[in-house]
Amino acid sequence: MTNHEIKINFWEYASVKELDTIDQDLCVEAVKAMKNSHSPYSKFRVGAALLLKSGKIIQGSNQENVAYPSGLCAERVALFYWGANHPDDPIVSMAVTAHTDEFELKRPVTSCGSCLQVLAECEKMQNQPVKVILFVGQGPVWVTNGIESFLPFLFFEERLS
Repeated sequence: MTNHEIKINFWEYASVKELDTIDQDLCVEAVKAMKNSHSPYSKFRVGAALLLKSGKIIQGSNQENVAYPSGLCAERVALFYWGANHPDDPIVSMAVTAHTDEFELKRPVTSCGSCLQVLAECEKMQNQPVKVILFVGQGPVWVTNGIESFLPFLFFEERLS
């Protein structure tokens, strides 16, 4: 038997105000994106903003549908828009935030497994990691460089053999 250990690495900041100006601005864009959330069923609004190498910012918000699971998470809305419209302009960073009136969010909300897998594919397509910034309201901010800290067992075909 061989024991293996997986470690993740992320930075925690007390608030968005501790981030550099570029990251703070991206967080503002994620909050703006969240305002376009269509979440009448879960009442859980999510916004994502992608900063591209060119400086362009792409927004995405979660979009629910009564014919569940026809909706889509904010991260995938933004990532698929990037892939369809700007695949030659690499993603530098992604900020994700969430809010609900149903209860208080005290810590950042991590992306779901489907969104993490899509982000992994985007990193692979552009051959570079994406800085991920997760935050909510006045709570702490979690920052990681690349998807492997969130999804250490990525599903890629080269890992199947």
